[in-house]
Amino acid sequence: MSRTVLVFVKQVPDTQNITGDAMTPEGTVNRAALPAIFNPEDLNALEMALQLKDRYGMHVTVATMGPPKAAEILRDCLCRGADEAILLTDRAFAGADTLATSYALSCCAAKVQDVAVVLCGRQAIDGDTAQVGPQLSEKMQSPQICYAEDVVEMTENSITVRRRIDGGYEVLQSPLPALLTVVDSNDPRPMAARRIMKYKRAKTMSEIRAALGGAEADAAAVSAEAARLDAAGLLIREWSAADAGADLSRTGLAGSPTKVKQVMSVVLTAGEAKKVEPTADGVTALIHELIADHTLG
Repeated sequence: MSRTVLVFVKQVPDTQNITGDAMTPEGTVNRAALPAIFNPEDLNALEMALQLKDRYGMHVTVATMGPPKAAEILRDCLCRGADEAILLTDRAFAGADTLATSYALSCCAAKVQDVAVVLCGRQAIDGDTAQVGPQLSEKMQSPQICYAEDVVEMTENSITVRRRIDGGYEVLQSPLPALLTVVDSNDPRPMAARRIMKYKRAKTMSEIRAALGGAEADAAAVSAEAARLDAAGLLIREWSAADAGADLSRTGLAGSPTKVKQVMSVVLTAGEAKKVEPTADGVTALIHELIADHTLG
């Protein structure tokens, strides 16, 4: 089986490190003040794709939408075992909500050849909406299985998946192509040393151009270097909105009906505390007090 598994990944700010210093006076997140990391559940999705590659010989393509620096996580994916990487980057994508993001990703998916399965993490830690996967499925007009834990079996025409539900799991079968959103149910493999030595040299066109002088770079030299990297399997595809065939009225701010008004940093402070003796009488007294003030009952 040599069909493609397409994995959408995202570079996100490390939300565990959000403090007052990481907030602007307007109450929004200062992303420049936060380290960028690989969205955790997207790593689980990548690992599931690599397991499909190991079991069925599938081709793993990873893609992300973001600024040029998002190429960092694509190199990470290549070092872990992905076969090909695509960076969707364009000012026209900036400010996208989940609707505009899923539209741009659907344009990318439509250009990738022979896709059998699309994988993405259940949700990103910077938005926590869990909306992009299902919205992408709708735009691709493909079936979806959310909260996927493991692929039980895959054939040329179908995929059988175990998915997490409250209190247990269920096993579902879907025709292909299908989209899965993946939960943190596996242990992502580390980057392989041999692949690190190779793919640390992988670059996008923007990075090639910057290395050769930026805006002043010679076009022929840029093309020659891109051709050399492509021949060595080290060229990270870089697609603009035009390359992806996207309608600009449906991308970025123009295509986003929702807007973030404010992000607030909530600081929890200690309030009044009362010591409860670890005895039957102490617990009984606490219960009576909670009933009296209507906290219980």
